Amino acid sequence: MFFLTALALGCDGCANFADFSLPPLPGGPAVTANVLFLATPVLTREQEADILNPSVVRDGATYYNFYSAFDGHTWFTALATSPDGTHWNKQGRVLSPGPQSWESDYIAANGSALRESDGWLYWYQSGERGLPRIGLARSRDGRNWTKVTAPVLPPGPRGAWDEKGVADPYVLKRNGEFYIYYLGQNRARQQQIGLARSSDGEHWVKSLANPVLRVPWPGSGQADENGLGEPAVWQSDGWYWMIYTGRNTREQRSLMTARSSDGVHWEKLGSFRGQEAWDREVVCDPTVLIDDGRIRLWFGGGDRARPDENLDGQIGEGSIGIRSEATRR
Repeated sequence: MFFLTALALGCDGCANFADFSLPPLPGGPAVTANVLFLATPVLTREQEADILNPSVVRDGATYYNFYSAFDGHTWFTALATSPDGTHWNKQGRVLSPGPQSWESDYIAANGSALRESDGWLYWYQSGERGLPRIGLARSRDGRNWTKVTAPVLPPGPRGAWDEKGVADPYVLKRNGEFYIYYLGQNRARQQQIGLARSSDGEHWVKSLANPVLRVPWPGSGQADENGLGEPAVWQSDGWYWMIYTGRNTREQRSLMTARSSDGVHWEKLGSFRGQEAWDREVVCDPTVLIDDGRIRLWFGGGDRARPDENLDGQIGEGSIGIRSEATRR
Protein backbone atom coordinates (compact mmCIF):
# COMPACT_ATOMS: atom_id res chain seq x y z
CA MET A 1 0.00 0.00 0.00
CA PHE A 2 1.32 3.42 -0.95
CA PHE A 3 0.80 6.66 0.96
CA LEU A 4 0.11 9.83 -1.01
CA THR A 5 -1.25 12.35 1.47
CA ALA A 6 0.42 15.68 2.25
CA LEU A 7 2.99 14.90 4.91
CA ALA A 8 4.38 16.70 7.94
CA LEU A 9 8.08 17.11 8.70
CA GLY A 10 9.61 14.82 11.30
CA CYS A 11 12.65 12.71 12.00
CA ASP A 12 12.57 11.54 15.68
CA GLY A 13 16.04 10.12 16.06
CA CYS A 14 17.31 9.93 12.50
CA ALA A 15 19.32 6.86 11.57
CA ASN A 16 23.06 6.89 11.00
CA PHE A 17 24.52 6.54 7.49
CA ALA A 18 27.31 4.40 6.03
CA ASP A 19 28.69 3.06 2.76
CA PHE A 20 28.01 -0.70 2.57
CA SER A 21 26.59 -3.44 0.38
CA LEU A 22 25.21 -6.91 0.78
CA PRO A 23 27.81 -9.71 0.56
CA PRO A 24 28.99 -9.49 -3.08
CA LEU A 25 27.81 -12.13 -5.55
CA PRO A 26 29.58 -13.19 -8.75
CA GLY A 27 26.80 -12.27 -11.14
CA GLY A 28 27.09 -14.62 -14.07
CA PRO A 29 25.40 -15.22 -17.43
CA ALA A 30 22.95 -12.66 -18.74
CA VAL A 31 19.71 -13.82 -17.14
CA THR A 32 16.34 -12.28 -16.45
CA ALA A 33 13.28 -13.11 -14.34
CA ASN A 34 9.94 -14.21 -15.75
CA VAL A 35 6.83 -13.94 -13.54
CA LEU A 36 3.74 -16.14 -13.82
CA PHE A 37 0.50 -15.60 -11.88
CA LEU A 38 -2.15 -18.14 -10.95
CA ALA A 39 -5.55 -17.27 -12.40
CA THR A 40 -7.48 -17.07 -9.12
CA PRO A 41 -6.64 -15.59 -5.70
CA VAL A 42 -5.50 -18.01 -3.00
CA LEU A 43 -6.67 -15.81 -0.11
CA THR A 44 -9.92 -13.90 -0.62
CA ARG A 45 -11.49 -11.01 1.20
CA GLU A 46 -14.68 -11.66 3.11
CA GLN A 47 -15.89 -8.90 5.41
CA GLU A 48 -12.65 -6.98 4.75
CA ALA A 49 -12.49 -4.15 2.22
CA ASP A 50 -8.98 -5.27 1.20
CA ILE A 51 -6.45 -7.95 2.03
CA LEU A 52 -2.97 -7.21 0.66
CA ASN A 53 0.74 -7.22 1.58
CA PRO A 54 1.43 -10.91 2.26
CA SER A 55 4.61 -11.88 4.09
CA VAL A 56 5.03 -15.66 3.75
CA VAL A 57 7.47 -17.73 5.82
CA ARG A 58 7.79 -21.51 5.93
CA ASP A 59 8.49 -23.01 9.35
CA GLY A 60 8.85 -26.78 9.09
CA ALA A 61 5.74 -28.17 7.40
CA THR A 62 3.65 -25.04 7.95
CA TYR A 63 3.46 -21.85 5.89
CA TYR A 64 2.71 -18.64 7.78
CA ASN A 65 1.22 -15.67 5.95
CA PHE A 66 1.27 -12.37 7.87
CA TYR A 67 -0.93 -10.22 5.64
CA SER A 68 -2.52 -6.79 5.84
CA ALA A 69 -6.29 -6.38 6.13
CA PHE A 70 -8.34 -3.19 5.86
CA ASP A 71 -11.73 -3.03 7.56
CA GLY A 72 -12.71 0.32 6.05
CA HIS A 73 -11.06 2.33 8.83
CA THR A 74 -7.94 0.53 10.06
CA TRP A 75 -5.15 -1.53 8.53
CA PHE A 76 -4.09 -4.40 10.78
CA THR A 77 -1.95 -7.53 10.45
CA ALA A 78 -3.70 -10.89 10.26
CA LEU A 79 -2.35 -14.43 10.08
CA ALA A 80 -3.21 -17.33 7.81
CA THR A 81 -1.56 -20.76 7.85
CA SER A 82 -1.27 -23.42 5.20
CA PRO A 83 0.17 -26.92 4.65
CA ASP A 84 1.25 -26.10 1.09
CA GLY A 85 1.30 -22.30 0.60
CA THR A 86 -1.79 -22.40 -1.63
CA HIS A 87 -4.68 -23.47 0.59
CA TRP A 88 -4.91 -21.06 3.50
CA ASN A 89 -6.77 -21.01 6.82
CA LYS A 90 -7.34 -17.58 8.33
CA GLN A 91 -6.32 -17.32 11.99
CA GLY A 92 -7.51 -13.76 12.62
CA ARG A 93 -5.95 -10.49 13.67
CA VAL A 94 -2.54 -10.66 15.38
CA LEU A 95 -1.31 -7.02 15.39
CA SER A 96 -3.28 -3.77 15.64
CA PRO A 97 -2.18 -0.12 15.80
CA GLY A 98 -1.49 1.42 19.22
CA PRO A 99 -0.99 1.95 22.07
CA GLN A 100 2.54 3.27 21.46
CA SER A 101 2.62 7.06 21.38
CA TRP A 102 4.15 7.14 17.89
CA GLU A 103 1.40 4.99 16.39
CA SER A 104 -2.00 6.19 15.26
CA ASP A 105 -5.21 4.18 15.04
CA TYR A 106 -4.82 3.87 11.25
CA ILE A 107 -2.21 1.19 10.54
CA ALA A 108 0.02 -1.55 11.95
CA ALA A 109 0.58 -3.60 8.81
CA ASN A 110 2.49 -3.76 5.48
CA GLY A 111 5.09 -5.85 7.26
CA SER A 112 7.94 -8.29 6.78
CA ALA A 113 8.32 -11.40 8.96
CA LEU A 114 11.41 -13.49 9.74
CA ARG A 115 11.66 -16.70 11.78
CA GLU A 116 14.65 -16.80 14.10
CA SER A 117 15.75 -19.64 16.37
CA ASP A 118 14.15 -18.02 19.42
CA GLY A 119 10.97 -16.70 17.81
CA TRP A 120 9.56 -14.32 15.22
CA LEU A 121 10.49 -10.79 14.17
CA TYR A 122 8.06 -8.57 12.30
CA TRP A 123 8.83 -5.12 10.92
CA TYR A 124 5.70 -3.13 10.14
CA GLN A 125 4.47 0.29 9.06
CA SER A 126 2.63 2.54 11.47
CA GLY A 127 2.46 6.16 12.62
CA GLU A 128 0.25 8.97 11.49
CA ARG A 129 -1.23 8.61 8.03
CA GLY A 130 0.80 11.64 7.00
CA LEU A 131 4.18 10.49 8.35
CA PRO A 132 4.63 6.70 8.40
CA ARG A 133 7.55 5.04 10.19
CA ILE A 134 8.71 1.46 10.57
CA GLY A 135 8.35 -0.42 13.84
CA LEU A 136 9.39 -3.84 15.15
CA ALA A 137 7.46 -6.51 17.07
CA ARG A 138 8.67 -9.82 18.53
CA SER A 139 6.79 -13.05 19.18
CA ARG A 140 7.41 -16.59 20.42
CA ASP A 141 4.48 -18.16 18.57
CA GLY A 142 3.61 -15.78 15.72
CA ARG A 143 0.30 -14.89 17.35
CA ASN A 144 1.12 -12.88 20.48
CA TRP A 145 3.39 -9.93 19.81
CA THR A 146 5.37 -7.43 21.87
CA LYS A 147 6.20 -4.17 20.12
CA VAL A 148 9.35 -2.12 20.52
CA THR A 149 8.11 1.12 22.05
CA ALA A 150 9.63 3.49 19.46
CA PRO A 151 9.97 3.30 15.68
CA VAL A 152 13.15 1.51 14.63
CA LEU A 153 13.47 3.21 11.22
CA PRO A 154 12.49 6.89 11.10
CA PRO A 155 12.21 9.26 8.13
CA GLY A 156 15.35 11.00 6.93
CA PRO A 157 16.55 14.52 7.76
CA ARG A 158 15.27 17.66 6.11
CA GLY A 159 15.79 17.55 2.36
CA ALA A 160 16.45 13.79 2.27
CA TRP A 161 14.90 11.46 -0.29
CA ASP A 162 12.87 9.86 2.56
CA GLU A 163 12.18 12.87 4.78
CA LYS A 164 8.40 12.59 4.35
CA GLY A 165 7.98 9.00 5.44
CA VAL A 166 9.30 5.43 5.35
CA ALA A 167 7.12 2.37 4.76
CA ASP A 168 6.73 -1.12 3.25
CA PRO A 169 9.75 -2.88 4.80
CA TYR A 170 11.24 -6.10 3.42
CA VAL A 171 13.95 -7.70 5.56
CA LEU A 172 16.46 -10.43 4.76
CA LYS A 173 19.43 -11.75 6.72
CA ARG A 174 22.87 -12.46 5.25
CA ASN A 175 26.05 -13.45 7.15
CA GLY A 176 24.47 -12.52 10.47
CA GLU A 177 23.41 -9.02 9.34
CA PHE A 178 19.88 -7.78 8.71
CA TYR A 179 19.17 -5.75 5.57
CA ILE A 180 15.97 -3.81 5.11
CA TYR A 181 14.66 -2.51 1.79
CA TYR A 182 11.94 0.08 2.20
CA LEU A 183 9.91 2.77 0.48
CA GLY A 184 10.80 6.40 1.13
CA GLN A 185 9.03 9.58 0.07
CA ASN A 186 10.54 13.02 -0.46
CA ARG A 187 8.94 16.45 -0.28
CA ALA A 188 8.04 16.26 -3.99
CA ARG A 189 6.07 13.10 -3.09
CA GLN A 190 8.33 10.88 -5.15
CA GLN A 191 8.43 7.33 -3.82
CA GLN A 192 11.63 5.33 -4.24
CA ILE A 193 13.41 2.38 -2.61
CA GLY A 194 16.21 2.52 -0.05
CA LEU A 195 18.38 0.18 2.00
CA ALA A 196 19.58 0.00 5.61
CA ARG A 197 21.64 -2.48 7.63
CA SER A 198 21.48 -3.69 11.25
CA SER A 199 23.21 -6.21 13.50
CA ASP A 200 20.14 -6.74 15.70
CA GLY A 201 17.12 -5.78 13.56
CA GLU A 202 16.37 -2.79 15.77
CA HIS A 203 19.19 -0.28 15.29
CA TRP A 204 19.66 0.60 11.63
CA VAL A 205 22.28 2.38 9.51
CA LYS A 206 21.02 3.76 6.21
CA SER A 207 23.01 3.43 3.00
CA LEU A 208 24.77 6.51 1.65
CA ALA A 209 23.78 5.25 -1.83
CA ASN A 210 20.05 5.73 -1.15
CA PRO A 211 17.76 5.60 -2.94
CA VAL A 212 19.06 2.39 -4.48
CA LEU A 213 16.17 2.22 -6.95
CA ARG A 214 14.88 5.48 -8.40
CA VAL A 215 11.85 6.68 -10.33
CA PRO A 216 12.43 7.28 -14.05
CA TRP A 217 12.21 10.70 -15.66
CA PRO A 218 8.66 12.14 -15.95
CA GLY A 219 7.16 11.41 -19.33
CA SER A 220 9.19 8.24 -19.79
CA GLY A 221 6.03 6.14 -20.06
CA GLN A 222 7.56 3.44 -17.89
CA ALA A 223 5.44 1.32 -15.58
CA ASP A 224 7.05 2.90 -12.46
CA GLU A 225 6.98 6.51 -13.69
CA ASN A 226 4.62 7.61 -10.90
CA GLY A 227 6.45 5.86 -8.07
CA LEU A 228 7.93 2.58 -6.94
CA GLY A 229 8.06 0.64 -3.71
CA GLU A 230 7.02 -2.56 -1.91
CA PRO A 231 10.26 -4.44 -2.65
CA ALA A 232 11.00 -8.13 -2.14
CA VAL A 233 14.61 -9.36 -2.49
CA TRP A 234 16.12 -12.81 -2.79
CA GLN A 235 19.32 -14.51 -3.99
CA SER A 236 19.66 -17.06 -6.82
CA ASP A 237 21.69 -17.84 -9.96
CA GLY A 238 24.62 -15.67 -8.87
CA TRP A 239 22.53 -12.51 -8.41
CA TYR A 240 20.38 -10.60 -5.98
CA TRP A 241 16.92 -10.16 -7.43
CA MET A 242 14.23 -7.64 -6.58
CA ILE A 243 10.57 -7.69 -7.46
CA TYR A 244 8.76 -4.47 -6.61
CA THR A 245 5.62 -2.48 -7.33
CA GLY A 246 5.60 0.22 -9.99
CA ARG A 247 2.82 2.78 -10.46
CA ASN A 248 2.09 4.42 -13.78
CA THR A 249 0.41 7.78 -14.29
CA ARG A 250 -3.05 6.12 -14.34
CA GLU A 251 -2.34 4.54 -10.92
CA GLN A 252 -2.29 1.08 -12.44
CA ARG A 253 0.27 -1.06 -10.66
CA SER A 254 2.63 -3.67 -12.07
CA LEU A 255 5.22 -5.98 -10.61
CA MET A 256 8.68 -5.15 -11.89
CA THR A 257 12.01 -6.98 -11.63
CA ALA A 258 15.63 -5.90 -11.17
CA ARG A 259 18.98 -7.62 -10.50
CA SER A 260 22.19 -6.69 -8.70
CA SER A 261 25.52 -8.25 -7.72
CA ASP A 262 25.83 -6.24 -4.48
CA GLY A 263 22.28 -5.31 -3.42
CA VAL A 264 22.98 -1.61 -3.97
CA HIS A 265 23.40 -1.07 -7.72
CA TRP A 266 20.36 -2.40 -9.54
CA GLU A 267 19.53 -2.99 -13.20
CA LYS A 268 15.82 -2.82 -13.99
CA LEU A 269 14.41 -5.63 -16.11
CA GLY A 270 10.81 -6.44 -17.07
CA SER A 271 7.33 -5.54 -15.82
CA PHE A 272 4.26 -7.76 -15.40
CA ARG A 273 0.54 -6.89 -15.23
CA GLY A 274 -2.40 -8.92 -13.99
CA GLN A 275 -4.59 -10.48 -16.67
CA GLU A 276 -7.66 -11.58 -14.69
CA ALA A 277 -10.72 -9.61 -13.65
CA TRP A 278 -9.70 -9.58 -9.98
CA ASP A 279 -6.13 -8.21 -10.56
CA ARG A 280 -6.46 -6.40 -13.89
CA GLU A 281 -5.74 -2.93 -12.45
CA VAL A 282 -3.33 -3.68 -9.62
CA VAL A 283 -0.67 -6.26 -8.83
CA CYS A 284 1.46 -5.19 -5.87
CA ASP A 285 3.02 -6.08 -2.50
CA PRO A 286 5.17 -9.06 -3.52
CA THR A 287 6.80 -11.52 -1.15
CA VAL A 288 9.17 -14.28 -2.29
CA LEU A 289 10.16 -17.64 -0.80
CA ILE A 290 12.77 -20.08 -2.12
CA ASP A 291 10.88 -23.31 -1.47
CA ASP A 292 12.44 -26.67 -2.36
CA GLY A 293 14.30 -25.06 -5.26
CA ARG A 294 11.29 -23.14 -6.56
CA ILE A 295 10.98 -19.35 -6.42
CA ARG A 296 7.45 -18.86 -5.12
CA LEU A 297 5.64 -15.54 -5.15
CA TRP A 298 2.63 -14.17 -3.30
CA PHE A 299 1.20 -10.74 -4.08
CA GLY A 300 -1.77 -8.42 -3.69
CA GLY A 301 -4.18 -7.81 -6.54
CA GLY A 302 -7.14 -5.53 -7.15
CA ASP A 303 -9.62 -4.41 -9.78
CA ARG A 304 -9.52 -0.69 -8.95
CA ALA A 305 -6.60 1.55 -9.92
CA ARG A 306 -6.09 3.42 -6.65
CA PRO A 307 -2.83 4.34 -4.84
CA ASP A 308 -3.76 3.17 -1.36
CA GLU A 309 -6.89 1.21 -0.37
CA ASN A 310 -10.39 0.08 -1.40
CA LEU A 311 -8.93 -1.85 -4.33
CA ASP A 312 -11.12 -4.94 -3.72
CA GLY A 313 -7.74 -6.33 -2.74
CA GLN A 314 -7.08 -10.08 -2.52
CA ILE A 315 -3.94 -12.21 -2.40
CA GLY A 316 -2.62 -14.24 -5.30
CA GLU A 317 0.17 -16.71 -5.88
CA GLY A 318 2.67 -17.11 -8.68
CA SER A 319 6.16 -18.23 -9.52
CA ILE A 320 9.35 -16.69 -10.83
CA GLY A 321 11.59 -18.37 -13.35
CA ILE A 322 15.16 -17.32 -14.13
CA ARG A 323 16.15 -17.76 -17.78
CA SER A 324 18.86 -16.59 -20.12
CA GLU A 325 18.30 -13.39 -22.04
CA ALA A 326 19.27 -15.21 -25.22
CA THR A 327 16.32 -17.55 -24.66
CA ARG A 328 14.11 -14.58 -23.90
CA ARG A 329 14.95 -13.05 -27.28
